[in-house]
Amino acid sequence: MARTRFRNDRGLTARMGVVATLLVVLYLGVTAGLVVALPQYSVLIALIAIGLGWAQWYYSDKVAVRVMRAREVTAEQAPELHAVIDRLVALADMPKPRVAVSDTDLPNAFATGRSPSHSVVCVTTGLLRRLDADEVEAVLAHELSHVAHRDVSVMTVASTLGVLAGLIMRWGLFFGGGGRDRNNAVVFIAVWVASIAVYAISFLLTRALSRYRELSADRAAAYLTGRPSALASALTKISGDIARIPSRDLRAAEPMNAFFIAPALSGRSVGALFSTHPPLEQRLAQLAQVSTDLGRPTG
Repeated sequence: MARTRFRNDRGLTARMGVVATLLVVLYLGVTAGLVVALPQYSVLIALIAIGLGWAQWYYSDKVAVRVMRAREVTAEQAPELHAVIDRLVALADMPKPRVAVSDTDLPNAFATGRSPSHSVVCVTTGLLRRLDADEVEAVLAHELSHVAHRDVSVMTVASTLGVLAGLIMRWGLFFGGGGRDRNNAVVFIAVWVASIAVYAISFLLTRALSRYRELSADRAAAYLTGRPSALASALTKISGDIARIPSRDLRAAEPMNAFFIAPALSGRSVGALFSTHPPLEQRLAQLAQVSTDLGRPTG
């Protein structure tokens, strides 16, 4: 974590390290297996894997802004929004990220980027219309916590590895599916099955990390602002209003689901394993506990 006044979260740091390590090992393992199975394409596979991975990590902030059809705004274009972020970054003692606004009725916000110095915080016009000043500040504090804790960077890498594992499955099918040699076919099938397993494992690992990091950001934002009730109110409003957004708009925003403060789409049929966010009830209960802690006299 970068040195800021946001509360340090050792649990988050440990989870980020474990998830990142496991995903890198899994991805390198299946890539190596594919290279062994298809040596004639080894250079091409390695170049594409490295190139795509680097590009998605390096340009993650720009890609996210483009997916949400957002635009970066200056202090002259959005003075009130910049004023809130200026106040929060001064309070947290951290670099100021770039600021973007997405013109959509979906009430949400997200932060992304490869480092605190190369990050962007984006809010939607739907969120700005629905929340009052204290609630907007609480949401922005939550997003800035993601930047300060660097979990945005880890989630970007984790998402990249999941995407690349899926691409490896397609490469293996395209390049190796037509081989006539029985031994090569056996190796190809083994690598392809392994790549499917990597994709599934990376999916579950990123979901688990995503749920924990949302709770961590809620805590950090509540302690920094000293107003957990504002964040609780914002989460309640956002979650309630998202249910009234047309399904078409929700599906369009789904690629950014893991980065939003509240999920645009949430699966309930298979339980919490596939959810990117913890239940609203759990988040509100945690904020109530923070409120109790803040109300206690200091020793």
